[in-house]
Amino acid sequence: MTTRGQLAGAGPRQGAAADNARIATPGSGQHAGEYSRGMSRAGDDSAVGSNSNSEDPDDSTDRNLDSDSSDTSDSSDTENDTGWTADVRDLLRVTPGFELAAVDPDSTPGYTPDKRGGKVAGAEDLARDAQELNDLQERLFAESRYGGTRSLLLIVQAMDTAGKGGIVEHVVGGISPEGLSVYAFKKPTPEELEHDFLWRVRPHLPAPGMVGVFDRSHYEDVLIGRVRELAPADEIEQRYGRIVDFERELVDAGTTIVKVMLHISAEEQKARLADRLDRPDKVWKYNPADLDERALWPQYQQAYQIALERTSTTDAPWFVIPANRKWYARIAVQQLLLAALRALDLHWPTVDFDVEAEKARLAASNPA
Repeated sequence: MTTRGQLAGAGPRQGAAADNARIATPGSGQHAGEYSRGMSRAGDDSAVGSNSNSEDPDDSTDRNLDSDSSDTSDSSDTENDTGWTADVRDLLRVTPGFELAAVDPDSTPGYTPDKRGGKVAGAEDLARDAQELNDLQERLFAESRYGGTRSLLLIVQAMDTAGKGGIVEHVVGGISPEGLSVYAFKKPTPEELEHDFLWRVRPHLPAPGMVGVFDRSHYEDVLIGRVRELAPADEIEQRYGRIVDFERELVDAGTTIVKVMLHISAEEQKARLADRLDRPDKVWKYNPADLDERALWPQYQQAYQIALERTSTTDAPWFVIPANRKWYARIAVQQLLLAALRALDLHWPTVDFDVEAEKARLAASNPA
């Protein structure tokens, strides 16, 4: 088995075409009606491209999308304390035939709020499950102290303002810093451009026992790289297969990969940008260059569609999360992380010393 240390120093694997990817099979709970509105908003050009770095860590603006009044569920119809009615993995996984344009960014697949309303219920569910997430991560970290090699990598991709920073702050922010690594990929440096596109990714892979988060990732090289034609077309085409190979290496070395795309509408994105311009505490996050990307919204949606199709595999499936409602996006990502960690069947490690003998030594110890 390849080890994490070997991966960190290895060169990129070459060759395997994207059509050799182990494509994920459809989940049994694919409730398309909860996920799709059947109409695409991709034609609206009021959006910001994937390459912007002005992500707002917590856009707290409350419009109708996030208000309790937008939830039409009757509290008498459900007694589910958590609000979840189905396995979020089945609902959000990218499978053959997936169409990004059919995903309704306003939807909340699998989650039916109770009388508290979606925003309140989501926040309370997020807080309740944060302890289990932290506990599972601590078990993963403890395992690594006794020879364990497993880790978890969360990859977050999205158009600008979709809420990547909010995922980092509100979902993984409660994990002990000792077991968490977060890296935000920006525009490649001159040194990074001298190497293969995966070269800059390897040093930031999570070590054994760690939960790693990529705020943007190697996928930028097939997103903005494709839209802005930053590399020859044939090079872009080869990258999909190399990404599949790369992620398979990570999985074989013990890393569980959770890939999420936060999907917002062009209209919602426009409103969030307007909010930044209106607020003195947020206007500094606004980047005038974002406006240059607005007209490229359809091209970015197409680039995402291709990337999702070509790189959603059994080893590392994509999950597309409707993100117009920030509260839903956060609890959905949290549930995906919990499911991934639960699947590892983590236990506290057996220590390599005599506990009773250490208790006796401690009882007898009397420092001056």
